[in-house]
Amino acid sequence: MTDNFNENFTPPSVDIKTSATDIQNGSSIAALIKQGIQKIYSDLRPGQQQMANWQGGPLAVSAVPGAGKSYGMAIAAALAIARHPLHSHYQLIIVTFTRSAATNIKVKIREQCSNELSLPKGSFEGSFIVHTLHGLALSIALSHPELSDLDLENYNLIMPTPSNKITRACVENWIANNPKHYQLLIEGIKFDAEETECLRRQSVLRTEVLPQLAWKAIQQAKSSGLKPEDLWQLRNQSNDNYQVLTMAANLYQIYQEMLRERQLIDYDEMILAALRVLQNETARKMWQNRVFAVFEDEAQDSTPLQTKLLEILATSSENNDSNLDCNLTAKEQRLSKLSRLNLMRVGDPNQAINSTFTPAYPIYFRRFCEDCEQLEKLAVMEQAGRSCQIIIDAANFVLKWVNNSKLAGKEKPFRDQNIHPVEVKESGNNDNNPPATGGGLEVYEPRDIYQTLELMGKRIISLFKENPEGKFAVLVRENKQGEFIADTFSNPGKYQVDVDLGEYDIKIHDVSQGARHSQIPAEILALIQFIYRPHSPDYLKLALKVLGDRQLIPQQDYNSFASQLEQFLYPGPLDPYQSEKVRECRDFCRSLLKAKSELPLYQLISFLALVLKYEQSDLATADKLAERVAKQTAGNSSMNAILEVLNEIVSSERFESVEVEKNAEEYYIRPRQLTIITMHKAKGLDWDFVFLPFLHENIIPGNLRVSPQAKFLGDFDLAEVARAQIRASLQQENFPDISQAWEQAKFFKMAEEFRLLYVAMTRAKKLLWMSAARLAPFRWNKPENLQLQKPCSILPVLKAEFPESVR
Repeated sequence: MTDNFNENFTPPSVDIKTSATDIQNGSSIAALIKQGIQKIYSDLRPGQQQMANWQGGPLAVSAVPGAGKSYGMAIAAALAIARHPLHSHYQLIIVTFTRSAATNIKVKIREQCSNELSLPKGSFEGSFIVHTLHGLALSIALSHPELSDLDLENYNLIMPTPSNKITRACVENWIANNPKHYQLLIEGIKFDAEETECLRRQSVLRTEVLPQLAWKAIQQAKSSGLKPEDLWQLRNQSNDNYQVLTMAANLYQIYQEMLRERQLIDYDEMILAALRVLQNETARKMWQNRVFAVFEDEAQDSTPLQTKLLEILATSSENNDSNLDCNLTAKEQRLSKLSRLNLMRVGDPNQAINSTFTPAYPIYFRRFCEDCEQLEKLAVMEQAGRSCQIIIDAANFVLKWVNNSKLAGKEKPFRDQNIHPVEVKESGNNDNNPPATGGGLEVYEPRDIYQTLELMGKRIISLFKENPEGKFAVLVRENKQGEFIADTFSNPGKYQVDVDLGEYDIKIHDVSQGARHSQIPAEILALIQFIYRPHSPDYLKLALKVLGDRQLIPQQDYNSFASQLEQFLYPGPLDPYQSEKVRECRDFCRSLLKAKSELPLYQLISFLALVLKYEQSDLATADKLAERVAKQTAGNSSMNAILEVLNEIVSSERFESVEVEKNAEEYYIRPRQLTIITMHKAKGLDWDFVFLPFLHENIIPGNLRVSPQAKFLGDFDLAEVARAQIRASLQQENFPDISQAWEQAKFFKMAEEFRLLYVAMTRAKKLLWMSAARLAPFRWNKPENLQLQKPCSILPVLKAEFPESVR
C-alpha cells in the first residue's frame, strides 16, 4: 500500500561534487529510489508491510509457512539501507540460522538494493553484513582476543557427541572420582549382586547412559547460559535418589576443564567468548556504536545464550539496565528494556523442530511475540501463497486438532495462527496459491510398505506424464526409510514392486546419501589406511568401495581382489590374466601407493580430495579437514598420528562441511527428479507434489523410550530427565521430580513431532499424498520384519474431516 511508506527517507550518501549537473543527478537518484519504494510497497502483503515500515525499535514477526518472511526481511533490510546513512562502521546486522540461508538472504538484499531501489553500485555493500549466529560471535571474539580468551590459532573447534573421546573421558573421570555414586547407579532399583549382571550394568552406564547424560545436560545448560555452579545450586531443589543434576554438574565441570586442558572449544564457547568481550564496557559501547540494528531470521531456533548476544548488540550504547526505573514490576522492566532495542526477530514458532537435537525451545520466541504485542510491535504474516486451498485447510485443521486434543500435555504445541491464502490484487503477481492437482489431498491405507511404494510410484509416474517439469519429493521421518525407498525404486522389481522410474528418465536423489559432512573424513580415512597398509585385505576392500561408489573404477566383486591381494596388485607372469576392468582397478590403487613416497604427508589429504574428484564445496571441506589434522598432529606429523586423528573424527564427531557461495537448495528442487529427503531437512523448501509415506503412530508422534538394557535404573531416561529439569528451572516453573520431568520430556517430544508433521505437510504446493500401511516394521533397520502398526493419530481424523481425499 503506497500510502504507508515514508516519503521523508534519506537516500544513501554518494560521493558527488556540488556542480549543478551532479545536484540534478542526485535528485534523479532520490527520485528513482522513491519510485522503487512505491513499487515494492505495491506488492507487499500484510506483515511484510509492517516489516517494510520498520523505523527502529523492537518488532516481532510471526509468520506462517510460505508467507515470504525471508523475502520480507530482505525488503526491510533494503529499505533500512535506503532510508538511513549506513556504512562499514555503522551497519545493519542480519543474522540467520545456516550459512546457506545467510548466502541466500545476502543475494536477495543486494537484488533489492540494486534492481528495485536503484541504489548506486557500491553505495550499499558496506551498509549491511549477514552472519550466522556463530559467525557473528566469532567475529566479535576474534576482534578482542585479550577479552574473549579465544585463540583459534592453538585451539581446535569440535562438535561433541556422546561417543566423542572427550565425552567418554568425562564419564571415566566422573566414575573414578565418584565410586559411591557410581555404585548407586549400578544397583539401580533392584540388584542381586550377581557378577555377570554387575558387569553388564557397568558397560551400559559407561557406553550409553552416562555419555548421553553428559552430552544432553551440558548442551542444555551451556546454551542457556548456565555454568556448572548453577547446576550445583539446582541440585538442592531435587531430592531424587540418583541425584541427576549433581551428576550433570560434575560432568559439566569436568568437561569444561578438559576443554581447557586439551585446547578445544565447542560452538557454545564462541557465544560465551563474544559475551565475555561485551561484558567490558568499552568494547560493548564500541560494538553497539557500530550496530544500527539487528534483524534475526528463524528466531524460533535461537537459544537463550544466542538471544542475549543479539539483545546486547541491538541496545544503544546510551541505554543500559542501570537506567531502568527500579519501581517498575519485573514485567514492566522487561517491556521497558525491550522497547529500547533496535531488534527485528522473524520466525514461526509452529515450525520449531530442532529442539530434539539442540537446546532451542519455541517458548522463548513465543514470549518475545507476546511481549512485543504488549508494545503493539507484533506483525503477523498469515497470508501464504505456496499451497492450494485444500492443503492449507488440512494444515490448519491439524494445528487446531492437535492443540485441542491435549495429546502433548497442557501446553499447546502450536501458536493459534492459521494460514490464509493470499488476497488477489487487481494488478501485480496473482500466481499465488496454485490450483490443486487431482483432489490436492490424497490419503491412503495400503496393505503393507511394498504396496505403499507401488501406489506411490505409479502416482509419481502419472503425475510426471502430465507435469514433466514438475517438482517431486518424498519426505521421510528417518534416513533408513529414505534408503529403503531409494533402494526399491532404483532396483525395479525388487520386493515385487513393479515400478520403473528410470523408464521415464526420473532421477532419484536420496539426500541422505549426499550428506557429505560424515562421508568426506570417512572416504579420506579409507584411502589413507590402504596407502599405509596396502597388504591388509580389509583396507583394500574399503578403498575399492570408496573408489567404486565415487564411480572412479568399475563396480565389481572386490572380495576376490582382497582374497588374492598380491596377485591383484602385483601379478606375476604365471598369474591368471587380468581383464581390462581388473587392470583399471589395479592401476588406480597402485597410483595411490605412489603418493606415499612422492608426496609430503601434509599434502596427502588435499591430493586425495583431487583424486576423488570432489566438487568445490567438498574440496573446501577436505582442505578444512587437512588443516584440522595438521593442527592436531603438529610436532608429531606421522602417518600413525594422522590416522589416529581421522579415526577419532570419523568414529565420534560430526564434522561440519564447508558451504560455498552457491544455492545448495537447487539440488533438492530440480525438475525431472524425485528428491527423497527427511522432514527436518525439507524445512524452508517446497515442491509441487509431496509424498508422506509411513505415517505410523510409533514414529509420529512416537514416544520417548527407555532401552531395555537401561531399565535397571527405572522406567525413564536420565539424560531426558536432566534436560527437562534444567528447562523447568529456566522457565521458573515448579521444579519437577524424576517422574514429572520424564512426563514433561515425553510431552515435549510429542509436541515437536506434531510440529514436524505440520512442516512436512506445508511443503506441498499442488498435491499432498499421505499414507500409513497396515503392515510396517517397528524398526526401519530391518524393513522386512513387518507387523501390524497403528496409523499416526492425525490420519483417522483427517480422513473424517476430508472424506473426499480418502483413496
